[in-house]
Amino acid sequence: MSNKITTAQIKHIADLASIPISEKEENSLRDAFEETLDVISELQSVDVTGVEPTHQVTGFENVLREDIVNEENMFSQADALKNSKHTYDGYFVVPRIIDEK
Repeated sequence: MSNKITTAQIKHIADLASIPISEKEENSLRDAFEETLDVISELQSVDVTGVEPTHQVTGFENVLREDIVNEENMFSQADALKNSKHTYDGYFVVPRIIDEK
């Protein structure tokens, strides 16, 4: 079962991630996405009746700690914003990604 990924979908994903890609990379990525989706389809067809779900296999448990603010590890607002492409009045500015319809 082959999942067909279009070049337009690859371009759209690259655009969403703001990653420029060449035509050669588009083809390579399309093949890789199709292969990944084929593996997922194959896994979905496996009969797992009677198999217990496994959520983790290490036996480790969460180690909880008190929520204490460590000011030595904190950024100042200026430090946090200094590498941002766009800021305004002390905030990050990002492009709108939700369309109103």
